[in-house]
Amino acid sequence: MEISVLDKNGKDTGRKIVLNDAIFGIEPNDHAIYLDVKQYLANQRQGTHKSKGRSEVAGSTRKLGRQKGGGGARPGDIKSPVRVGGGRIFGPVPRDYSFKLNKKVKQLARKSALSYKAANNAILVVDSIDFEAPKTKEFIALTKNLNVADKKPLIILASANKNVYLSARNLPRVNVLTVSELNTYAISDSKNVVFTEEAVAALEQTFKA
Repeated sequence: MEISVLDKNGKDTGRKIVLNDAIFGIEPNDHAIYLDVKQYLANQRQGTHKSKGRSEVAGSTRKLGRQKGGGGARPGDIKSPVRVGGGRIFGPVPRDYSFKLNKKVKQLARKSALSYKAANNAILVVDSIDFEAPKTKEFIALTKNLNVADKKPLIILASANKNVYLSARNLPRVNVLTVSELNTYAISDSKNVVFTEEAVAALEQTFKA
């Protein structure tokens, strides 16, 4: 599909760029998107949760009552899980939530997410995005010129640009990533995806690798 290339002021440059149908025009696979997003969110979990079991709670191990003749169940020690202050039964323990996902599935997921955005006309291409110095005001002006200021935009750059990153850092609904950092969750979580021309070319090379 063809898409017009805009400048930083949101004006049409008169040039068009062809988005590869093998990336932006496939039949989306919802299950691949689900798996990739699930893996991304799982990788964000620290897994450091912990509660103390019966053997870890501080307390005496003295038997609380007679073995027989008490008229009830045989009482254990004060650390019993059924007593206040006792250990927790089957409580959370530190664990690793990450899991393996095949490279082809991850690529299919990203292509599917991008294809959804392309089908909804939610992809923009800008000739370049650069600032002489970090200026949040200039970045806000850029998003307004592109008409994505209130649309939770995802900005994709070909390579890291410190001035662009710092300019957008304080904006809560804006996400700036490079092509190498692009992931299915970020694409799905945004309403509009803004590529630079170089980023589109770099993305095609990434999927060829």
